[in-house]
Amino acid sequence: MPAKSRFTRLDAFTKTVEDARVRTTSGGVVTITSLLIIFWLAWGEWADYRRVVVRPELIVDKGRGEKMEISMNITFPRMPCELLTLDVMDVSGEIQMGVMHGINKVRLAPESEGGHVLETKALDLHADEAFHLAPDYCGECYGAPPPADAKKAGCCNTCDDVRNAYASVSWSFGRGEGVEQCEREHYAEHLDAQRQEGCRLEGGIRVNKVIGNFHIAPGKSFSNGNLHVHDLDNYFKDGASHSFTHVIHHLRFGPQLSDVVVQRMKASHSSTTGPGGWTNHHINPLDGTEQHTDEKAFNYMYFIKVVSTAYLPLGWEKEAPMSGKHTEILGATIDGNYKGSIETHQYSVTSHKRSLTGGTAEEEGHKERVHARGGIPGVFFSYDISPMKVINREARSKSFSGFLVGLCAVIGGTLTVAAAVDRALYEGVQRVKKMHSN
Repeated sequence: MPAKSRFTRLDAFTKTVEDARVRTTSGGVVTITSLLIIFWLAWGEWADYRRVVVRPELIVDKGRGEKMEISMNITFPRMPCELLTLDVMDVSGEIQMGVMHGINKVRLAPESEGGHVLETKALDLHADEAFHLAPDYCGECYGAPPPADAKKAGCCNTCDDVRNAYASVSWSFGRGEGVEQCEREHYAEHLDAQRQEGCRLEGGIRVNKVIGNFHIAPGKSFSNGNLHVHDLDNYFKDGASHSFTHVIHHLRFGPQLSDVVVQRMKASHSSTTGPGGWTNHHINPLDGTEQHTDEKAFNYMYFIKVVSTAYLPLGWEKEAPMSGKHTEILGATIDGNYKGSIETHQYSVTSHKRSLTGGTAEEEGHKERVHARGGIPGVFFSYDISPMKVINREARSKSFSGFLVGLCAVIGGTLTVAAAVDRALYEGVQRVKKMHSN
């Protein structure tokens, strides 16, 4: 048997003779309708193939010896900058007292005057510092050992040097009465001038990625044995109505994401969780928090659980990683041009507040709760590092082969249903014609 005849016998798609075909108006309508349906469903398959979804994964965080950036912008409308101190400490034993590097203190006008920003040089606490001292001048430390960071080794030539010397031996400093250096710099007068002002702390700090805390409290801080202590003399003896009323404009763990990156991430998440399913508030829940108190002896505590988070956009593996120089810069922003992996942190938080004078929490609706007495007034942030890491990975909702399978199913299924509908219409019309002819 010829090869052609063998293949002819295997033909599963037998053809009808052209003369046996009947074309009808209803068949034309069904054909046009089925083509429109095929185009519509095929477009849906294409859109579904092009859709990007975010698939979250949870893994063990294996990072070791890493650093973490903490960025903050917090306003204290009733606390002058001179009284505020920022301290950072962690379980590794590292303590940063009186942090200034990376943090700006912005002096604010009193609340009664609108709380606008004042020029820092207008009432800088040490603006009158004498630079015309004799080269051989060595200021007295008034019984305390000279501080290690003194401007002149072995001497206390400035009011700050004397304050640091007192702090090293856990002595209360007060307003500097009788201290030559402080009287020369008009320390007490500047304290009085700033008494009604507010302060805003803004900037960032870099900490070890271990359990720790940072707090903002009044007075200079120092360590006394295993205790961390603040000199509260000026805070409580000052006649002004100081309090730790505060507004957290933002508190972020990790690098700053530009608006373009945030909007892109939000769009990707919305396709998975619905419109508005993700916002920047999911990463930084303390943004916009306001707390108010009229008590001086009052503190706020925020207990934060930090979770390492990676965001992997489509094609991230083809992008070069961010340079080490960029990641080491405090406050560096990840802009919209960067398409690589984004390493950041999100956190959850619970808060607690109490009066340091003790008593019950009846005003808060908890008669059975009794507040402990004592402590340091201020705002305390205790953060814990989760051992888990969240990876948000962008991916196509289906593969290209899945798209082809869906496309074939759309075409084949639609044509099959259309053929059945056309056949039913044709048979119905023929039956009606036969009935009328009889």
